[in-house]
Amino acid sequence: MSTQPGERRRTTVRDLLDMKQRGEPIVALTAYDYLFATIVDEAGIDVVLVGDSVGQVFAGHDSTLPVTIDDMIYHARAVRRGVKHAFLVVDMPFMSFQVSAQETLRNAGRILKETGAEAVKLEGGDEEMADHVRTLVRAGIPVMGHIGLTPQSVHVLGGYRVQGRDEIAAERLHEQAGRLEEAGAFSLVLEVVPAALATEITSIVAIPTIGIGAGNGVDGQVLVLPDMLGLNTSFRPKFLKRFAELGEAARAGVRDYAAAVRDRSYPDADHSFE
Repeated sequence: MSTQPGERRRTTVRDLLDMKQRGEPIVALTAYDYLFATIVDEAGIDVVLVGDSVGQVFAGHDSTLPVTIDDMIYHARAVRRGVKHAFLVVDMPFMSFQVSAQETLRNAGRILKETGAEAVKLEGGDEEMADHVRTLVRAGIPVMGHIGLTPQSVHVLGGYRVQGRDEIAAERLHEQAGRLEEAGAFSLVLEVVPAALATEITSIVAIPTIGIGAGNGVDGQVLVLPDMLGLNTSFRPKFLKRFAELGEAARAGVRDYAAAVRDRSYPDADHSFE
């Protein structure tokens, strides 16, 4: 697609691969609704992820496990309306891709058809998951892999803990990264792993790595938007930096509004019709 000089076009898989080769950091953020999606896209973010973290930051669940494929499609549709330029990826929720390769293909196809997203993301890197990735890629569906801390497996992992700290676990992550790359994944999320290990994996695989709690030696970074903006004030992991404090600003605004209504200073003449 031709563009005018200075005009931003939609990001593609090829663009992300080129960014890795150039050493240009990839910037990714989550989004779950139209308004924030618009803000994120206009800020020039490269990748927007509609994460199954929506179950926690929007629905109030204590994990991602209750999220359904219908939930993901609903939120991804809203985000698609706001995202005009970034590469849009949608998480496949728990039990939408663990049963069989054919069911994974059916659910992933439904996500792309009904949302207009460019890709899906799957957690895990064992042989079975790699087979599912191959099935999707053969059907023309781009896949982002996800290893390290995989929240959908939180009960198996024994909680939200750093992954890959011992030699055996580190080797397992190396194997999973290579397996997913060989299966055709176009990129790989590394979540909550030691920085040195994430750097090693990044140097070995040819596809971009996007870290969250994985140090600065990866090809890009992703954060959950409400966490990064200070809206989710109860969540304070070591890797999270707040780049705004919208939670405090929102609480102050709501308090001021309530006070103005109660003392009848709002609405005043400027905010009323003659």
